[in-house]
Amino acid sequence: MSATAAAQKVFSDRIHRIEVSATMAVTAEAAKLRAQGVNLVDFGAGEPHFATPRHIKDAAIAAIEANFTRYTAVSGIPELRAAIVERHAADFGSKYSPEEVVFTTGGKLALFHAVQVLVDHGDEVVLPAPFWVSFKDIIQYAGGKPVILQTSEAENFRVTAQAIEAAITPRTKAIILNTPSNPSGAVVSAADLEQIVRLAHARGIFLLLDECYAYLQYTGASISGGSFTDCKEHLVVLGSLSKTYAMTGWRAGYALGPKAVIAAMSKLQSQDTSSTASIVQKASIAALTGSQQCVADMRQDYLSLRDEVIAGLRKIPGITCTVPEGAFYVYPNVKAYLGKGGVKSGMELAGKLLHEAHVVTVPGEAFGTNEHIRLSYAVSHADVAEGTRRMREFFAKLG
Repeated sequence: MSATAAAQKVFSDRIHRIEVSATMAVTAEAAKLRAQGVNLVDFGAGEPHFATPRHIKDAAIAAIEANFTRYTAVSGIPELRAAIVERHAADFGSKYSPEEVVFTTGGKLALFHAVQVLVDHGDEVVLPAPFWVSFKDIIQYAGGKPVILQTSEAENFRVTAQAIEAAITPRTKAIILNTPSNPSGAVVSAADLEQIVRLAHARGIFLLLDECYAYLQYTGASISGGSFTDCKEHLVVLGSLSKTYAMTGWRAGYALGPKAVIAAMSKLQSQDTSSTASIVQKASIAALTGSQQCVADMRQDYLSLRDEVIAGLRKIPGITCTVPEGAFYVYPNVKAYLGKGGVKSGMELAGKLLHEAHVVTVPGEAFGTNEHIRLSYAVSHADVAEGTRRMREFFAKLG
């Protein structure tokens, strides 16, 4: 019996429905090279280059000193749930109660729990592409069927209400929408977002709205599906403090939604992680209730970095790139170089960039397209300049 066949017999069917996270795989490969002393410019995993703000760190330290280190309520301490509700209401005009929020170990877990409690075997989930690497696998792990909705690069990967409606079938249970988008940085317009929220509500379909980058929009005021308070019954807002407050390693996420859905997610959480880390909860309160100037400052720097990386990519003949309207990613089209130098795919191109140019990127195959690579520009200005210089030299040799 082959090793593959043996593994199939040992492990559950559901574990074979998913792949290792592409961004984490890239991070691991880059770590190996870094351990060998290779100097890398890392545009790989999206992670703020800023330090967590001082007042947030101080709140965690104070919690430790006060021995606030025990289990808490599964869904989060009352002060934290109130802080989440109040922050979201102040910024987006939503109307949630503390009973309609659960605090989770990162935004990814909030998404995982929401899909697990809502999606059953055979249920369809509409998923616009390009999509964040984990969406498709999380749907498949639950036994659901991702219905991939391709968007047009010529239209900046715009997701429209009309396209969403056309993808809906009698088996559609949910829609996953990520705005601003990872990997493209595309933002769903306010008009389309309202139409999608209302469409889902009218059809009795759950809209899982990933707002991980809601505070990193560059085209006007940030918007949220939670603003449409009369449609709450079929809306689950998935949030994260990771990118907003440079708290990726703290693993701080949450979900806002109907009481019944939040109760089901909390029940599931009670059986996997129990509560989240107590000191992270105290730090998160400080983040949500303290000055938001740090958020504005970081957003302004990301905007400058975006413009710099776009300018650098435009100096590479043959590469085209939409201008991101939010988040901190660019998603250049590298089709002009596929087939050159023995490179047949974005996956192979990303590998050669890593090992030959020492630039870390993520191949577009991870996000549902075949002609792109993703770069995170949440790095220093010096890294943007050096990384795009290395890429320019690499592509000159390849082409």
